[in-house]
Amino acid sequence: MVLKEFRTIRGVLVCKTGLHIGAGKDTIEIGGVDAPIVKHPITQEPYIPGSSLKGRMRSLLEKRLNKFSDRDPHEPCNCGRKDCIVCKLFGAHKKPSSEVAPTRVIVRDAYLTKETREQFQKMLTEKGKSFLEIKAENMVDRQTGVATNPRFIERIPAGAAFNFEIVIQVFDNDNSEELESKVKECLSLVEQTYLGGSGSRGYGQVGFTLEPTAVVRF
Repeated sequence: MVLKEFRTIRGVLVCKTGLHIGAGKDTIEIGGVDAPIVKHPITQEPYIPGSSLKGRMRSLLEKRLNKFSDRDPHEPCNCGRKDCIVCKLFGAHKKPSSEVAPTRVIVRDAYLTKETREQFQKMLTEKGKSFLEIKAENMVDRQTGVATNPRFIERIPAGAAFNFEIVIQVFDNDNSEELESKVKECLSLVEQTYLGGSGSRGYGQVGFTLEPTAVVRF
């Protein structure tokens, strides 16, 4: 296989509702957040890990095409066949010797746009409060109607925007238009559903604005 070209899809991802992509929490603080979001370790700004967007794109395409592991329907597709667009784009799950290796899609981490970063900093410096929102949730006892088990979820607020980039590696035996079309279909599926956690409760509705695809040929 010979690498023929790179196709790069860039654009802006905008949160239409609060977005929660969770980070691990080692300590419990009284009055603190129960579920913090992932943040850059130096700037403490929120970002969207490429793994989160890529995983969501893959899982939705698998559902769209009914492509899952032959061994376990709860596992990603790992057939590795040449005609499997899922394995070609995202890799055959736990099968490095697949016929379609290597993985075609590279999804970068997405960072705040200049405008959203300025809003983030303005909130901290002028108002002394975080740009992020804390959403209180609880469960309701079906018998008494009383709220129980309160929890506080950190979210990126609606309106926040991130620059994203997806690179498609095209080899000499690939159909570049097909690969690009499927990636854009995956983004459309994300738009129609959600990104991150708790999507069925209204979290994670996002929209994508795409720039013209940049192509570098060899």
